[in-house]
Amino acid sequence: MKLSELYNLVVRLGSDMDPRRGARISSYADTAILYGNPNTEIRKVMVGIDVEAPELLLADRIREKEGLDLVISHHPEGKAYASLHGVMQLQVDLLKAVGVSEALAQKMLEERKQEVERKILPQNHTRPVDAARLLNMPFMCMHTPADNHAFRFLERVLKKEKPGKVQDIVDILKDIPEYKTATIAPQILLGSPRRRVGKVLLEMTGGTEGSKEIFGRLSQLGINTIVGMHLSEEHFKKMKPEHINAVVAGHIASDTLGLNLLLDKLEKKDEFEFISCSGFTRIKR
Repeated sequence: MKLSELYNLVVRLGSDMDPRRGARISSYADTAILYGNPNTEIRKVMVGIDVEAPELLLADRIREKEGLDLVISHHPEGKAYASLHGVMQLQVDLLKAVGVSEALAQKMLEERKQEVERKILPQNHTRPVDAARLLNMPFMCMHTPADNHAFRFLERVLKKEKPGKVQDIVDILKDIPEYKTATIAPQILLGSPRRRVGKVLLEMTGGTEGSKEIFGRLSQLGINTIVGMHLSEEHFKKMKPEHINAVVAGHIASDTLGLNLLLDKLEKKDEFEFISCSGFTRIKR
């Protein structure tokens, strides 16, 4: 499969799993071919959660010893990192699905998007891409398409298992291979194990964490529990007074879950060999 075909397939598969029901997405701002000839034939791929210059140097050594066609980072780099705020728009639909008005969701998200954009502005976006260019190493990233797969998978699991107590969510997650083997296990950051789960908001996609000011409205709408990849200290402090349960599944484990689900589908389309690195562990289903 050519690199351009691989990229297009990743976007299409990500669109199929997008939380925006029925949406057809032609691109994701945080998913891109960062370096390389689009016509390059791809068979052997190194995949990591974060790929920067050290991982690219490792990839070059592997290529020298046994061959390698492409390096894939989950987290965006280069132009994809600079455009990360662009994928946050899908969070509006996640909030609308639990009863937040579109106007309020849009207002709060726009403020958060601008905050994220300002934070990213001064970063050295092209450093790993420059390393890939100097090594002549094909390099791409796929962020939201993988996160969408984690979202849909966990949405189905929680719907099927119907957890009653907050601890039940943790136990369900710990039965999933990516979480079972994680260095940091799923845990309850807010609330007690015996508290009722109630209405759940699942936060597994959308670029990064959303508005810090939304929790009061979510509490008013009857959201009892939020299940997410991670929870920043600022978000934690804003959520705590609202008495919402917070279950953190784990960032790297959740990213690994989404990547594995996406790679499973890629392998059904063509023959690939994947090498795991940088926090990612390949688990096939």
